[in-house]
Amino acid sequence: MFPQKASSDFRLFNTLTNRVEPLDLIEPGKLRMYACGPTVYSYAHIGNFRSFLTSDLIVRTAQAIGLKVNYVTNITDVGHLTDDDVADSQGEDRMARALRSKEGESFGNVWDLARHYANVLIADWDRLNLEEPTLRPRATEHIRQQILAVQSLISAGHAYETTQGVYFRVASFPDYGKLSGNRDAAELTELSRELVVDSAKEDPRDFALWKKDDKHLMQWFSPWGWGFPGWHIECSVMANEYLGEEIDLHAGGEDLIFPHHECEIAQAESLTGKQFARHWVHTRFLQVEGEKMSKSKGNFLTVQGLIESKEDGGKGVDPMALRLTLISGHYRKPYNFTMDTLRANTRHVQRLREIRDLLDNVSETEATDKTVEPLVLDDLSARMLDAMLDDLNTPEAIAAVLEGVKRVMAKRDTLGSDDVETAKDWLGHVESLLGIIGRPIAPDPADDASLAAAVETLLSERAVARASRDWARADQIRDELGAMGVEVMDTAEGVTWRRKIDS
Repeated sequence: MFPQKASSDFRLFNTLTNRVEPLDLIEPGKLRMYACGPTVYSYAHIGNFRSFLTSDLIVRTAQAIGLKVNYVTNITDVGHLTDDDVADSQGEDRMARALRSKEGESFGNVWDLARHYANVLIADWDRLNLEEPTLRPRATEHIRQQILAVQSLISAGHAYETTQGVYFRVASFPDYGKLSGNRDAAELTELSRELVVDSAKEDPRDFALWKKDDKHLMQWFSPWGWGFPGWHIECSVMANEYLGEEIDLHAGGEDLIFPHHECEIAQAESLTGKQFARHWVHTRFLQVEGEKMSKSKGNFLTVQGLIESKEDGGKGVDPMALRLTLISGHYRKPYNFTMDTLRANTRHVQRLREIRDLLDNVSETEATDKTVEPLVLDDLSARMLDAMLDDLNTPEAIAAVLEGVKRVMAKRDTLGSDDVETAKDWLGHVESLLGIIGRPIAPDPADDASLAAAVETLLSERAVARASRDWARADQIRDELGAMGVEVMDTAEGVTWRRKIDS
């Protein structure tokens, strides 16, 4: 448990009200949360995962103060069109276009492509140590529910059919624009004008709920013929299916505020007559080395490409260092991802793991009750939690973690038994709240035996050099051991060694 002096009010910026405010839960003690997941037509990039990590930190912080979290995040495997970032759903389905790409040539059909990238996403999710959601529904597994929702919207006068599809009637929902601020009908019409290809639409602002297309690679039969659902309807339907007609919190990237989330609100609230989500949380964009991430610039970084081993064509980045880097900047501020920051965070993660290993390996005789000042870390655990409760202030929380590292390192040679327990509790708080240490990796016995043999050989040579007063050779051997990640300690009882802990 976290120290009781930490605050228990969880405050987050609400895009709907444009201010930081406490979570207002429908049911005390329970958080109903929905977060928009990816469209699985390619490998997820680090910008995607920055948004997913914001949701993960919300879940972890809520759990730290005792909330029971029902967390649903979807997988979009149909319906997301190339022009969905503007007001209306037009263009080509991103899944179909991906199948025709060079990468898509290795897949027999669009279903295999979707399955492959969904599996990679889940693997990356696990490697970056994100909490597993309560449910991860897929759009293609909820077509019936989407069709029924569209039928209900038509019956209520909120939607209508044309020869090309079914559209939501924006004029029937006066609150359209309350999330994004895009309320001006003339401006919305201008945004939509170039994309309007259905002359039977009542209003250029109206967006697609169902697209009629009997040639589409992924299609289902509906009351309006063969076709597929619009992108926006899936999230409204699945959120209501698994979390109820009203939810506490909805999260996603800032690019989803309009039109996706605006359309979700219109659909859901027209179906139920109730407020869809009380709190909306959005993560800002990410740059790479000060530039917008794009394939043409060669700075398009996927999680897969960064954390895969060099032998498999990746960069071999430590997943926890990547996680720490992506949460280092506040989620509500644009973030500049740099390799220098990644390298620094690699050292921070290594240090935390070395401390964990040190604590696990301190023997009963070493961890005695000593007369020196006790190790104090509870204040840092409380500081870390308070920072996260204050609109996910990750820079402040990480600063508290690094201060804890300094305190433990300063006492590493004089740890008492109480100190060891204190440090273990603190590490547990760091991992449960920020998830930046990761699961222990079992050492390879063969590697340990090989290292021990090499170290003992060098220490024997060093002893001979010291005995013959060949100090230059003795220092050279110490440097060689240091390069191997070994720290040599000359004590009154003799020479000992251990794996080096970076300072």
